[in-house]
Amino acid sequence: MLYDVIIVGGSYAGISAGLQLARARRKVLVIDAGQRRNRFARHSHGFLGQDGQNPGQIAEEAKAQLLAYPTVHWLDQSAVEAAQQGEGFSLATADGQRFTGLRLILATGVVDELPDIPGLHQRWGERVFHCPYCHGYELNGGPIGVLAAAPIAIHHALMLPDWGPTTFFLNGVFEPDAEQLANLQRRGVTLEREPVVAIDGQADVTLASGRVIALAGLFTQPRTRMASPLPAQLGCEFEPGPMGDFIKVDALRETSVRGVFACGDAAVAAGNVAIAVGDGARTGGAAHHSLIFR
Repeated sequence: MLYDVIIVGGSYAGISAGLQLARARRKVLVIDAGQRRNRFARHSHGFLGQDGQNPGQIAEEAKAQLLAYPTVHWLDQSAVEAAQQGEGFSLATADGQRFTGLRLILATGVVDELPDIPGLHQRWGERVFHCPYCHGYELNGGPIGVLAAAPIAIHHALMLPDWGPTTFFLNGVFEPDAEQLANLQRRGVTLEREPVVAIDGQADVTLASGRVIALAGLFTQPRTRMASPLPAQLGCEFEPGPMGDFIKVDALRETSVRGVFACGDAAVAAGNVAIAVGDGARTGGAAHHSLIFR
């Protein structure tokens, strides 16, 4: 079967894109490897109508709603190869199947690479986070830490006092300049220059001297990389983001490769369910328009 659009990635952005196309009665295939970026979190926040819900449940309900449309097919597989083929694209999956589509939407996401500190990975999504809007409120105004992993940590450190008293662990990664120090002081941020050696308990930071600072939660800045090889295989251009490259798209969410669109965390330098859903909706509509108007 020749699909109108193949969507690689069946998380929030991919499902949202598919819904627009399904409602236009287009033939859609979603190929999904089942690795949501927020699978480590128990609750999702800041998404209108779903605040506080389990993120897996949100995704499952969205998938069921999408599959209620008869023109949509879903494949639980990893897409491992993509290439232009005539006026469209050919995709191969890890189990050897091949599919063709007139348009391609990459909702392939990113992989987070966390600082290598004992105890941090185990608390990712539970007491260690990257998005204050997603998880800051639930810390109930308790003490918050910011673990510097890149210079953009200053942004975290200046934001988080709105959610609780904040300690900024520089950890040898970053040293604020005079203006930044003044801004941190104005925001009431405590600076800690002693190296961090472990995270224990709820979110307790152990320093090199053995001193322990108990926290309600800790925020850091993971490096990100593409979760899929497909954008590079297709020759898509990338743009540098604050923590890693993301796929370059135009105002209509089309990549540098004509007929290939991208949405969600792979194409937006922000990790948030609401943003991913909105971006997917825009992208699905743009891909549909491209089938009609050119």
